[in-house]
Amino acid sequence: MKKNKIWKITLVLLVVVFTVISLRPILFASYIVDGKSMEPTLHDGNLLMVNKVIYNLAEADRFDVIVFHANKREDYVKRVIGLPGDQIEYKNDKLYINGKYMEEEFLKFHAKASNTRPFTENFTLEEITGETTVPDGQLFVMGDNRQDSLDSRSFGFVSIEQLVGKVDAMYWPISEMSLGLGK
Repeated sequence: MKKNKIWKITLVLLVVVFTVISLRPILFASYIVDGKSMEPTLHDGNLLMVNKVIYNLAEADRFDVIVFHANKREDYVKRVIGLPGDQIEYKNDKLYINGKYMEEEFLKFHAKASNTRPFTENFTLEEITGETTVPDGQLFVMGDNRQDSLDSRSFGFVSIEQLVGKVDAMYWPISEMSLGLGK
């Protein structure tokens, strides 16, 4: 009787392990950070685990760290700043969404390059995109390294259809491992 129960438990565990291993490529993707645009949150060479299904179930949130198809050969890692319908302005190194100041906790450890140069240059959404608000189905994204990031300030909005997924974990190097890079 006991042998039969152990065999059933073993069989169930084997099925679960096989299922998880089989579904991993569908549910998650591994990415390598290429460049300095997300420093100090992410560094060149960091390995990321990207949740590929989350945005099929929920919408992107402000400050999510995402991976998206920048073009046919490259994927970028950036942070969501503006959601559909948002008005965006940077003034005196501060982010304003729909006229309300939004603290960016993930930038608190950035030191300014100099006392005279702001970390994030002043701009309004309209000045850089010609739009007063983020259009439906689009996101406005920026790298955390604002002085050295190719982002929506340069290439415009990112379509929600370009999203690969949300960065859920940084797992290499192990000494810097972290979960939940948003907010």
